[in-house]
Amino acid sequence: MSSRHVKSVPRGTKSGLPFNARFIDIAENSGLRNISICGHPKRVDYVIEAMGCGAAFLDYDNDGWLDVLVLSASRFGDPPTDASNRLYKNNRNGTFTDVTQKAGLFHNGYSYGVTVGDFNNDGFEDIFLTGWPHNALYRNNGDGTFTNVTKDAGLLTPEQRFGTGCTFLDFDRDGKLDLFVSNYVTYTDKPFPRDGDRFVGPRGLPYGHHSLYRNNGDGTFSDVTVASGIAKPAGGFGLTAVAADFDNDGWTDIYLACDSTPSLLFQNNRDGTFSEQAIERGVALSEDGMEQAGMGVAVGDIRLDGSLDIVKTHYANDRAALYLNNGKGDFRDAALRCGLGTETRFISWGAGIADLDNDGNPDIFWVTGGVYPELADKPGEPYKSPRILFRNLGNGRFEELTDEAGPAIDALHCSRGCAFGDFDNDGDVDILIVNQNEPPSLLRNDIRGKNNWIKIQLIGVASNRSAIGSKITVHYGGKIQTQALLGQSSYLSVNDRRLHFGLGSVTSIDIEIRWPSGETERISNVLANQLIRVTEGSGITATQQLK
Repeated sequence: MSSRHVKSVPRGTKSGLPFNARFIDIAENSGLRNISICGHPKRVDYVIEAMGCGAAFLDYDNDGWLDVLVLSASRFGDPPTDASNRLYKNNRNGTFTDVTQKAGLFHNGYSYGVTVGDFNNDGFEDIFLTGWPHNALYRNNGDGTFTNVTKDAGLLTPEQRFGTGCTFLDFDRDGKLDLFVSNYVTYTDKPFPRDGDRFVGPRGLPYGHHSLYRNNGDGTFSDVTVASGIAKPAGGFGLTAVAADFDNDGWTDIYLACDSTPSLLFQNNRDGTFSEQAIERGVALSEDGMEQAGMGVAVGDIRLDGSLDIVKTHYANDRAALYLNNGKGDFRDAALRCGLGTETRFISWGAGIADLDNDGNPDIFWVTGGVYPELADKPGEPYKSPRILFRNLGNGRFEELTDEAGPAIDALHCSRGCAFGDFDNDGDVDILIVNQNEPPSLLRNDIRGKNNWIKIQLIGVASNRSAIGSKITVHYGGKIQTQALLGQSSYLSVNDRRLHFGLGSVTSIDIEIRWPSGETERISNVLANQLIRVTEGSGITATQQLK
């Protein structure tokens, strides 16, 4: 099927229920115009050109408005001199200004993944980027600029790395953000050449190995990969990394989506070490026991039972996994039973579990795109393909939507990372998408109807200041929903740090917060339709009515 003629047709049963979210791509008019370079538009010669990049919603200047970071790779032979990661400042009027050069973040090379967090607890969010041949840590100076402190922090490795997934986390609950980094394959000095009409990888290449760095509290990190047990598994073609408390014991675990090899789940032993238990826990393979091309990971409470479930995206002709959590960190793949098995047409990447229409039931969204632009017009090889949206019917089932959610869902692009957040502060969830060799897409959510919502921003005190690793459980109208504050998810991307809950018609809620320090805090009778800031140990310290 030619990518010029791919049409996302509705599948599954049609409930007839209205869907009140509608998405419009406003990227060009908003000023997000720089291209993410990923090889040549009509030919990709190496796997490092095909992987694509992530993106982040972050508030780097603490003004209460989400800024945008879009990553870029490069290409061999004739790399564009202006190809770079791009930081866009939110102008608070629906537009952005490119401040990359001013911020000190211009980088002409191969970047892939991002995690955002305040590693030195100074009140400003720092940025860690993975890439080839090296990763980079940028310290936020608090004045709108960043400094590359990779070497001084002890994170510059002597050997080349093909870094992909990365996440800040506090695995030892000492109040300082540690760092987990995954690698895709082990590369030599030169990228591996093509094999016929396709580039080599990942099968046939040596596994990537993954690293854990402990924050020393003085601006430096120590490599604890071996001591922590992270080095014990053989490795795998690591992509997106997600750190969250999956077994509800108060300690952060690490889940790593792996391409063409079993995915990995590092269970926190609560003594500074981890045990890899993905197969035992049911999240390594498909429901049929097969290896899958794990790309993106979304985490959320699908069944509204207070536990974190996992959606993992894969290659074409394979369904996404929906791993349902029994509350103790054991999972079963329920993609077929829940209705996700109807969509297997496209290679799928960044994903999110988010309540896009504020009805109180989290939906599932992911982006798609091919890997071989030179094969785009061959049958079965679409390079540009649509976005995928499954609305939550509230009964354990999902149905796929296209036209009902606006033309931006059906638009054809070759996409990779995506991030979820409320960039215009209007009380709904918007979506930022990275497109290969195109500018990004910014899907503004124009919600209709009168569904309510709440946003919760956490500030750690005994915990790390970013509060990464926290879990919030909201009680509303007889329902409960848990969300985790993550350092990375989707595909190599970072979402809005303010956790968003749709509430339907409910007007007040009760909140329970489990902080990364292990402490639990409860707040009752919070009114809907506002942003609240909760400081650890002090309750609600600020409220804000968004526009």
